[in-house]
Amino acid sequence: MLFICYPRCGTCKKARAWLDENGIAYDIRDIKEDRPTLEELREWYKLSGAPLKSFWNTSGIQYRQLGLKDKLPGMSEEEQLELLSTDGMLVKRPVLVGDGFVLTGFKQASWESVMDKTSQS
Repeated sequence: MLFICYPRCGTCKKARAWLDENGIAYDIRDIKEDRPTLEELREWYKLSGAPLKSFWNTSGIQYRQLGLKDKLPGMSEEEQLELLSTDGMLVKRPVLVGDGFVLTGFKQASWESVMDKTSQS
């Protein structure tokens, strides 16, 4: 699995601790230093089955400074993905990419559910 995070983010720290406590192996990647590419974002969005809005870090400084709350509804999915790929801090974190799934943000119950399903496969 690939765990993409911002090391100083409290939610990312909780998610990482949860992964460690549950003995889940992962590779780690700093979202600010090595931001997701457009191709990765396209693939993850498709794989996630989630709405594109779940990939936006709506509480981030850049999101607010760029006025994205008002701009996003008028943008195509491709335009949104292109913008997301320009700055890792625009992307909701953490992102967990596994075999057949992508999770954005950390909601322990959701992560547990997905892990239970993947361990049964």
